Amino acid sequence: MKGLVVKNTGSWYVVRTGDGALTHCKIKGNLRLKGFRCTNPVAVGDMVNFEPRPDGTAWITNIEPRRNYIIRRASNLSKEFQIIAANLDQAVLVVTLANPVTNTTFIDRFLATAMAYNVPAMLVINKVDLLAAEDDQALLSAVAHLYRSIGYSVVFTSTLTGEGIDELRLSLTDKTSLFSGNSGVGKSSLINLLVPDAHLRVGDVSEAHHTGMHTTTFSEMLDLPGGGCLIDTPGVKGFGTIDFERSQVAHYFPEIFKASEQCRFGNCTHTHEPGCAVRDAVEQSLISQSRYASYLSIIDDDPNDKYRKPF
Repeated sequence: MKGLVVKNTGSWYVVRTGDGALTHCKIKGNLRLKGFRCTNPVAVGDMVNFEPRPDGTAWITNIEPRRNYIIRRASNLSKEFQIIAANLDQAVLVVTLANPVTNTTFIDRFLATAMAYNVPAMLVINKVDLLAAEDDQALLSAVAHLYRSIGYSVVFTSTLTGEGIDELRLSLTDKTSLFSGNSGVGKSSLINLLVPDAHLRVGDVSEAHHTGMHTTTFSEMLDLPGGGCLIDTPGVKGFGTIDFERSQVAHYFPEIFKASEQCRFGNCTHTHEPGCAVRDAVEQSLISQSRYASYLSIIDDDPNDKYRKPF
């Protein structure tokens, strides 16, 4: 039998067949022996083949070829990576500029990874109702301008006032969208507005550390009333990149890649070489300091932590 993986609880996968039936599945032992050096060889969004068991559960025996997927470095140091989701039309990164503040390095690492794995990405800046002060408004405009100028879609949202919810809903219609972000940025609150019967638990932000507390503990695909679906994932604190060759990192920063065409040397790393058009552009504020810093943070990752793609 064949079906779509719609939920991953860590030990069980829920698979939906074409007639809407749900089956709880586990991975058959030999599937784990096929070189899948990751925490979860099967991900939400995968099409799989499975064999029913007498007790009503089933074994997943095969994963259909993926058209794309997105991964991050696993927190489990004994594994290389975690597949967040597969077969996506887009990745939606939910960020906040207050309570909590999303680090720009996190944003840039996520966007670069999405580009590396052929997943279009967009930004949702949530909790804009908290940005009433003049300085906060200036920051919001600056961040939005930065990413829009690179080519990313940016939507402002507030679950308190309803701002941007219709615009976001339209951008999700008839698409399979990954929803990701730091804990506490309001993913669950947004999803509860977009999918009224989701009833996701909403957490608070730690007053002591100004960071979100995890409320989503597993990945799940939720159908949108107007067509399409969301893949909700647990909030993450950091986003470790995988399989980024040092010479290729610039390809995943569009503005850096464009400027690099004017560098004196074709193998310029944009760190120290003479005639580097990228560093000149940074000095002239044509490339933002924050984006350049994110680029440097990736190429400076420990080379021993770089792994080959599994598929």
